[in-house]
Amino acid sequence: MTPVMAKQPLKVYIMAGQSNMVGTGGIKTFDHIGDDPETAPLLEKMLGPDGKPKVCERVWISSLNGKMNQLGGEGFGKLTAGYGVRRKDPAEPDEFIGPEYLFGITMEESHDGPILIIKTAWGGQNLSADYRSPGSGPYVLNDWQVKKFTEKGRLEEVKAQKKEATGRNYRYMVDHVRKVLGDIKRVYPDYDAEAGYELSGFVWFQGWNDFSDTGTYQDSLGDKQYDAYSRLLAQFIRDVRKDLKAPGLPFVIGVIGVYGDYTPGTFNVVNHSDRRMKLFRKAMAAPAEMDEFKGSVVAVQTAPFRENALGFIDQKQLKVKAMGRKLAKQHADGPNADGSMTAEQRRAYIDAYRAKLMTPEEIALWERATSIGGFIHYYGSAKFHAQAGTAFAKAMLELEKK
Repeated sequence: MTPVMAKQPLKVYIMAGQSNMVGTGGIKTFDHIGDDPETAPLLEKMLGPDGKPKVCERVWISSLNGKMNQLGGEGFGKLTAGYGVRRKDPAEPDEFIGPEYLFGITMEESHDGPILIIKTAWGGQNLSADYRSPGSGPYVLNDWQVKKFTEKGRLEEVKAQKKEATGRNYRYMVDHVRKVLGDIKRVYPDYDAEAGYELSGFVWFQGWNDFSDTGTYQDSLGDKQYDAYSRLLAQFIRDVRKDLKAPGLPFVIGVIGVYGDYTPGTFNVVNHSDRRMKLFRKAMAAPAEMDEFKGSVVAVQTAPFRENALGFIDQKQLKVKAMGRKLAKQHADGPNADGSMTAEQRRAYIDAYRAKLMTPEEIALWERATSIGGFIHYYGSAKFHAQAGTAFAKAMLELEKK
């Protein structure tokens, strides 16, 4: 007799964070992935036989996304491209991917059974307040903040704002996960209740709003500036496991990759931001080194996926934009100081100015490789998001082996 194969439970992965988890990887930039021999194999996985973005057969997704401070709406279905940022309607596909796309594709390659991704992500959200988990207690203004907002007459207003924000997105996240798991067939119609499901892992990709918040994380703390983030993230992991009743849930921390490898000329340094970024990356990765999390939490560096070539071009683009502002506002030291240039003349001037700064090859690369979001969103490059999603999946698979 042929042995009866045991039904495999549905593997459920949760992905959460802020805008870089939402994802700005433009579908229009897919071809750029194929230009690099190292990433070309990823593009092959991303495209179906018809040359269009692949639709996974065994991976489903529920993605909750909205504007800042709003719950937003849910998009769900078989995983394909379009579950990144959704500019008009969170329930309707748009032209972008986040890390979920290659994460899901990689997991489908590695597992025989069904897979469900539950993604909750919102732009502009921090861990200090918005995603602050219950075990970290209330957000408390430090002495510097109390003094600053008292002088501005805004102390009570800011206290109220922080109280309202504290834990809001954490609750949105947990509530949505519970909602999906409470009626899986709504999202994944072929779900087999007899086989059940297992919470298989959690991926966290966030950071910019905490990194740039030098009120909460003060420069005066020196090398310990972002130590509080490490404590908040460690407690976040504990609380997620507790609230989802999943002790030991494998946890991948995507470490912010803005500024890449710090190559000079590929980014602007503001308020010692290069020094602070090094400290912040260390703080993000720190929980993975804690004894209680050894073997179940891993940090994945995304800096290697940020393209220096785009950073160099971006610095030139900033000069072009600055010149555009000069032309429009009739700066005294600008070529349109007397305001006599017509709109057509200003456009021609900008085109000529850009041509002086940038080669035709650079202009072509920028058009081919970037979409929306600027440097803090890795220039909207799908190449970045594809590599990050793959790396998160490989790290998760290593945790699963353990």
